[in-house]
Amino acid sequence: MTDDAAADDDSAAAEQAADIDDAVAQFLSDVDAAHDDYDRGYTDADATLAVVMNHVETLRDIHENRD
Repeated sequence: MTDDAAADDDSAAAEQAADIDDAVAQFLSDVDAAHDDYDRGYTDADATLAVVMNHVETLRDIHENRD
């Protein structure tokens, strides 16, 4: 492997890590927002759980498709 290929691999790995970090940060923000809506009485438990599970599926898809 050449130094250029190793640098490209490192760059791609760093980009994937940043994408995962962004996805996790967005997930946590979205789940916090859903929980806040529930606490304020804006949504019921079933609707809140549906929103949270939707965000879990999105995060799972990002994780599984990172390669």
